[in-house]
Amino acid sequence: MIKKTGKIERMKNSMNEVTNVTTGEVRLSYAHLFKPYAAMQGQEEKYSVTVLVPKTDVDTMNRIQTAMEAAKQRGISEKWNGQCPPIVPNPVYDGDGRRPSDGSEFGPECKGHWVFTASAKAEYPPEVVDAHGNPIINQSEVYSGMYGKVNVSFYPYSFGGKKGIGCGLGPVMKTRDGEALSGGAPSAAQAFGFSAQQKNGAFSSPAAGSVYAASQAQMAAPQGAANAGYASSGTVNPITGMPM
Repeated sequence: MIKKTGKIERMKNSMNEVTNVTTGEVRLSYAHLFKPYAAMQGQEEKYSVTVLVPKTDVDTMNRIQTAMEAAKQRGISEKWNGQCPPIVPNPVYDGDGRRPSDGSEFGPECKGHWVFTASAKAEYPPEVVDAHGNPIINQSEVYSGMYGKVNVSFYPYSFGGKKGIGCGLGPVMKTRDGEALSGGAPSAAQAFGFSAQQKNGAFSSPAAGSVYAASQAQMAAPQGAANAGYASSGTVNPITGMPM
């Protein structure tokens, strides 16, 4: 009995590995990764994100298809009384098509992508890390429109007379910034166009520094010096701030 139980556990662990996928680089939309969210009043609040997989990323989609097929087989054996429904709804949609809910087109950001939403219950917040694996503390760095990699798990469900495949949300890694989508909060660097040098307190170009030095020298120079030296040459040394 113990050996049989152990075999069953190994099979379940193997199935869990098959149904778990870490994507390649994807774009994130409707990102609710730090606070549970419900689209409609009365719905269960969950952490969630919509994942946009480029259609050029064939490897990720092949692994997702394999994971969904494994989840379907698991549904037959564990959820659906040994029978597969004639149609098994899955969470992945064609971003070049139309929304199944109302027939409207997906947003322009979805064009050329496969689209699906992953979610996690409020008691299971996803880890959110940067490209080096460090936890992201500043929540404004995570927004709809950024790029990242997402770990997801596909599972069978059966409730309310409905059967299908769902998608659970695991850890999320931000890989780089992107243009913020509607409803997304851009970073200060994106909003104001700061360069890396400017963020560190330096100027992005010598010209900008020269103008700044000259203006500071003009404000600091005694009135007499301004009337004499500055007026005679009209040129200011950008390094010292003194007349040339």
